[in-house]
Amino acid sequence: MDKLKLFGTQWCLKSAKLRNFLQAQWVDFEDFNVETEELAEKTVRELYGGELKFPTLTYGDSFLKNPSISELKAFLEKHKIQG
Repeated sequence: MDKLKLFGTQWCLKSAKLRNFLQAQWVDFEDFNVETEELAEKTVRELYGGELKFPTLTYGDSFLKNPSISELKAFLEKHKIQG
């Protein structure tokens, strides 16, 4: 089964904002640090032709780069992800 994944860093304010929003909504997601987890970094670079862009959210084959909260809400609704 697919699970929402957040790829970011500990120091990135946008990553923290998305993380906090998902937690506040009780959305089940996996949180990966692209600076300390080699596989997470590789996964993100594969999405963007070798570039490291974060925060990135993935769900199955879909991904979203650096979304606003409203874009994230639309992504969650599209994929029927609820808290």
